[in-house]
Amino acid sequence: MSSTRNIHDRRLADAWATLKSHADQGLPLDHDASRLAFVDPEFLLRRETRGIRFQLELLKPDLEQAAYGIENTIVVFGSARFRDTEGTEAMLKAAEAGADEAIKKRARALARNTHYYENARAFGRIVAEYSEGKEPRDKLFVCTGGGPGIMEAANRGSHEADGVSVGLAIALPMEEAANPYVTPDLSFKFHYFALRKMHFMMRAKALVAFPGGFGTLDELFEVITLVQTRKARQVPIVLFGSDYWKRLINFDMMVEEGVISPDDLALFQFADDPQVAWDLIKTFYRL
Repeated sequence: MSSTRNIHDRRLADAWATLKSHADQGLPLDHDASRLAFVDPEFLLRRETRGIRFQLELLKPDLEQAAYGIENTIVVFGSARFRDTEGTEAMLKAAEAGADEAIKKRARALARNTHYYENARAFGRIVAEYSEGKEPRDKLFVCTGGGPGIMEAANRGSHEADGVSVGLAIALPMEEAANPYVTPDLSFKFHYFALRKMHFMMRAKALVAFPGGFGTLDELFEVITLVQTRKARQVPIVLFGSDYWKRLINFDMMVEEGVISPDDLALFQFADDPQVAWDLIKTFYRL
């Protein structure tokens, strides 16, 4: 007996078709006790089903990355506000043409930091070029938060070197669409910060933190804390832009006050050049 069905197909096609038909008819997704539970948005968004949503946000990106053979990533953090040289020049020109001094001041500050975008772009290219031609288990993939700024730059550098890269975006009121340089099948969006940060660490073989704000600090110190407390294996943690980081955080003072140990300063290193950042990672793994 001939059949076009795939014996290994595990998708619940009938359930999906039922939900799609409902949507195609323009029917509102109001409460409906007869709707299958796993295709019932109202049910899945209830407070009581939060644990299920946690599991789904953990599982979906994990399965998709595994399907792509992605097991080793280099995570790049940094400000979403920095732009490339061309974008910065246009922003600064527009600001200087206006009368608002606060906008001018902010534009000038961002213009000072354009080199971080270009450095992150160069770093992404280096990682992709290293992985070209390698066996799947030896490849390293750029992974970012999927947004603009430094995240875009690292994905962009990888893309320009014909590399595959991951984007783990977060749904926020002011969030833009994922940057166009993330590999489309690997562009994920999260609701929960906790699950997103877990995914950053699940495959991370190194972290490169470029200058950034609250979000960057949150992600950076999450990783440092996990490594310090041995909840995660030690990985290279590179703080890119030594002047920025040393002005922002007085690590030596923390040692002097006894809140961290002198050995904790060895958990991270500084770099000011994309190749130096990459060399620190290569040295750690003897690549």
